[in-house]
Amino acid sequence: MNLKKYLVRALHRLQKGPGYTYKELLVWYCDNTNTHGPKRIIKEGPKKKLIWFFLTLLFASLVFWQWGILINTYLSYNVTSSLSIGFKTMKFPAVTVCNANPFKYSEVKHLLKELDRLIEAALERILQPTPGNGSENVSPPLDLELWNQLPLVLIDEHDKDNPVILDIFETNQTAGGNKTNVSDDTAGGKQSSCSHQGSDNCTYRNFTSAAQAVTEWYILQSTSILSKVPLHERIRMGYQAEDMILACLYGAEPCNYKNFTQIYHPDHGNCYIFNWGMDEEALNSSNPGAEFGLKLILDISQQDYIPYLSSAAGARLMLHQQKSFPFLKDQGIYAMAGTETSIGVVVDELERMGYPYSDCTMNGSDVPVKNLYSQYNTSYSIQACLRSCFQNHMVEICGCGHYMFPLPEGVNYCNNEDNPGWAYCYSSLRSSIKHRQICIDSCKETCNDTQYKMTISMADWPSEASEDWIFHILSYERDMSTNVTLDRNGIIKLNIYFQEYNYRTISESAATTIVWLLSSLGGQFGFWMGGSVLCLIEFGEIIIDSLWITIINVISWCKSLKQRRARARYPDAPPTVSELVEAHTNLGFQQEAAGALPRDEALPPEPGTPPPNYDSLRVQPLDVLGPDSDAE
Repeated sequence: MNLKKYLVRALHRLQKGPGYTYKELLVWYCDNTNTHGPKRIIKEGPKKKLIWFFLTLLFASLVFWQWGILINTYLSYNVTSSLSIGFKTMKFPAVTVCNANPFKYSEVKHLLKELDRLIEAALERILQPTPGNGSENVSPPLDLELWNQLPLVLIDEHDKDNPVILDIFETNQTAGGNKTNVSDDTAGGKQSSCSHQGSDNCTYRNFTSAAQAVTEWYILQSTSILSKVPLHERIRMGYQAEDMILACLYGAEPCNYKNFTQIYHPDHGNCYIFNWGMDEEALNSSNPGAEFGLKLILDISQQDYIPYLSSAAGARLMLHQQKSFPFLKDQGIYAMAGTETSIGVVVDELERMGYPYSDCTMNGSDVPVKNLYSQYNTSYSIQACLRSCFQNHMVEICGCGHYMFPLPEGVNYCNNEDNPGWAYCYSSLRSSIKHRQICIDSCKETCNDTQYKMTISMADWPSEASEDWIFHILSYERDMSTNVTLDRNGIIKLNIYFQEYNYRTISESAATTIVWLLSSLGGQFGFWMGGSVLCLIEFGEIIIDSLWITIINVISWCKSLKQRRARARYPDAPPTVSELVEAHTNLGFQQEAAGALPRDEALPPEPGTPPPNYDSLRVQPLDVLGPDSDAE
């Protein structure tokens, strides 16, 4: 069957009524559609026809405009937050307690001896800047190697246009050198770090107080020294659990330091975690109130603090989820010595929607940053990701890792001996907005999180009336001594409990769903055009019919083009079968009339004449049915 004839018959089967031109198809659609407006265009007079054409076009444009707004709103994937309050038995949070001072001064004094002498001499020169007033003339000579790597400098800013820089251990020089500056007028200071000694490639940190400058300088220098100490030695030099945790009670059950898990924290030394859930099931809290919580008595031994490293005294603590690493520097709180600190806890559970509504992660597996805190077998957190990202950049750019963060495999901590320019590299990297933004873009929030909101209250403890017998008992229990070895400056009491047994769940839900989108699209279509889903199906039907007609027209055009090319190549068209039959008949009549041969005899062929080749005759195909023929 001819392809065009097949398409024509298929088009007849698909639709009844419209013709085979676009105009006839459009008229049929306007006459049969259920959408308001098109019918009036073909049935009204010329003037109303124009009005209805304009109104239909206007409202159709409004429908498509509203559809665009609705689809764009849906694809923005907005969320709404809802708050619900529930009541259930809750897991008691993990509690991490650390000393504000990371090491006992008596244990690390031999490592920091030269550093302490340097800072004492620097403070003496800052407080007594007049030459000859200091006592350094009778002291042993100072080792200025540490100082030259990272000097502190004073600035005389009486002349704002020409400030004078004074290196504490050198003579005066004008501004523009590569030393660090401190203002005489403001008692402030600068800390400088260079890529190598004598280099002009330096960075400066400004401080409004010399106290801040000295503390930051001491921390940076002690980091270089302590980074070379093995981990087991650093743990030994810190505060041990049996010395720090004097008493423990959870609800009505007694506990001791053995119920705590020890970890080493670079900022605070030895830290101890209660109810971490690593080796045992997490404890549940049966009721709210202080009598059902955790009670601790801690000894921070303030008299053994490192004088220039820790300017704050107390305990650093943090409440967090089980199997999560405690980032006390960001989320921890201080408990003051000589007080009883009560912490009431309210639980907030956050449930975020994942992709495409937000860029959160369930477990960090889709985060491109290698989590260096996974060595602790802890869960993913954005704080762990940001610190791991910074440490990876530190290793990549500086060639060593910072002491405050875990190390990748095969990398050593930075120190002044092996990495003379590490302080400059670290300062440049920390102040780089570009690298900070890279880490922020790479890390993701967790989709589910639990936050502990704390209400803190404090009171003096023990009271003056009871401190004598309390210190006697605690001293005896710890040291088996009848002498009082504790005082108010080193004792802290903690009460941690659920303030109420209700927990709040803040959950996200999609602001726009596919049901909302379909109903909104249908509402706009019905309001402006009086249409429905069936009207859309009708519109799809006319599109299919238009495609059929287009295919038929293309086939006809290709065939006519082929015939035109054939006529141009062969101007004389071959005779048709009817013409051959008529010529043969006329020839027979002519021969019969002349009497040359009887009609039943054939003329013999002349010698050497080939027989006629009837195979060369071709039958010209008939034209296919025209558009007015009945195809059924």
